Amino acid sequence: MEKKKPYGTVLIKAASILDFLSNTPDSSLQEITEGTQMTASTTLKILDTLVQIGYVNRNTDKRYSLGSKLIRYANQNIEQLDLVKLTQPYLESLQAQVDETIHLGILANQEILYVNKLEPKNQTIRMSSKIGVTRPLYNSAMGKAVLAELPVEDVDLYLNENELVPYTEETITNPLKLRKELKRIQQEKIAFDDEEVERDIFCIGTALVANQKVVGAFSISMPKYRINEELKAKIIREVLEVKGMIEQKLSK
Repeated sequence: MEKKKPYGTVLIKAASILDFLSNTPDSSLQEITEGTQMTASTTLKILDTLVQIGYVNRNTDKRYSLGSKLIRYANQNIEQLDLVKLTQPYLESLQAQVDETIHLGILANQEILYVNKLEPKNQTIRMSSKIGVTRPLYNSAMGKAVLAELPVEDVDLYLNENELVPYTEETITNPLKLRKELKRIQQEKIAFDDEEVERDIFCIGTALVANQKVVGAFSISMPKYRINEELKAKIIREVLEVKGMIEQKLSK
């Protein structure tokens, strides 16, 4: 069988350079050229691009190392995997109490990124959400919970850079109303998405804060028709209890 030819040979060459620098940081152009077995001109062109996008750093002595952006991506991925692993038993225990869809998310590029999802065991109606999708901060339960924990200047920046677009008739699109809601969340540590992202869906969420840093959030989602005041109060109690246990573990 004929081997499939890879698309984008320059990407393969760039990967070779990154692999070399991960094992041999602070290398010169000549050392990288010899180590990757590429011509000096090709290596320099790729290095210039990698430097420009922050994947490689070039110091004043013209020696190269992995850049801060690439290292940040790697650290975020490690933190994401660690958060999923650490929270899994607590979220499984929570689901045993409520039997609804539970999402775990992290803050990524001014959005909430789903990094884990626990399906209910005995419910016929399931949420269409998937790991890897994102939700806005201003109208999702996890998003508002995270926004409420951010410094005022970060919230100001977010509102200046993002239009509050209505997803449904219930979406909060007035910045003043949203700020008022964030103050309530700061006090109660619980955020709601009452059909603000998607019709007929109700979510209860909270942020995860460790050592004065927001590390993520989790929420419980369900069809709106299943929620009532008694169930809502029970879920809030359960969520806050699990939040406390996870944050205690994260802060160690």
